Amino acid sequence: MKGIVLAAATALAAATFASSAVARGAHPGKSDSDSSTDQPELNTGRDALRQIVQEQCVVHWIQKHDPAPCERLFLPDSKTQSSGYAVLADRKGGAHYLLIPTQTMAGIESGELLDPDTPNYFAEAWHARDLITAFVGHAVPRTAVGLAINTARSRTQDQFHVHLECLRQDVAESLRTAAEHISDIWSPVMVAGSTYQALRVMGDGLDGANPFELLANLKPDVRHHMGDYTLVVAGMQFNSGPGFVLLTGTGPTGELLLDATCAVAGAGG
Repeated sequence: MKGIVLAAATALAAATFASSAVARGAHPGKSDSDSSTDQPELNTGRDALRQIVQEQCVVHWIQKHDPAPCERLFLPDSKTQSSGYAVLADRKGGAHYLLIPTQTMAGIESGELLDPDTPNYFAEAWHARDLITAFVGHAVPRTAVGLAINTARSRTQDQFHVHLECLRQDVAESLRTAAEHISDIWSPVMVAGSTYQALRVMGDGLDGANPFELLANLKPDVRHHMGDYTLVVAGMQFNSGPGFVLLTGTGPTGELLLDATCAVAGAGG
């Protein structure tokens, strides 16, 4: 009987995602999994994150309301799970988490990101920063936290994900120095030896701003070449109040500006 229940739950999850995975073309996998023996490549390739979320976290949630191996799983409607997302600890460890949609999406070039009905994944990743606080063991200021999406050419996974970590200490210092010169119009700023375009967004959270739409409006042709761009959101405290700095460019990818050791927040101290 237990085997029948397990098979039924797995089949339910598989059926939920089948049309999405087939429509977008799933790739062979990368990472660790409790998959069946007829899928030896599960979680061992560029499709690992999708497989972990769709074939482990979602299945476990349906079976026993447990998101493992994910830290968290949000499914707004069990019948239409395309707007759900999971938060997974990065396998390399440290204060490094990944927010991953439950639907199959390639990356920053995915057209769904400009759909007003798509969840604001940056906003949801920002809400999950308490995981960094828990890892570090004490309060982490907003100015220490960064979110990043890599360029299409630099990523190693073909499932969309947002990196949630601390900023590198030199990056945080550069942004703090430049903060009052960054405005609500995209303008160049030097960070970690490279030039990025920077934009100020005011507010305690990101629920009222869509970083992908702001990026798409950078220049007339950007929305047709989103995969060429990286996108970083850094928590800031301006003289006028809390907010964020958005950084983008086609040079060094955004994940390089983050630090899983969270040294900027005194991790381990």
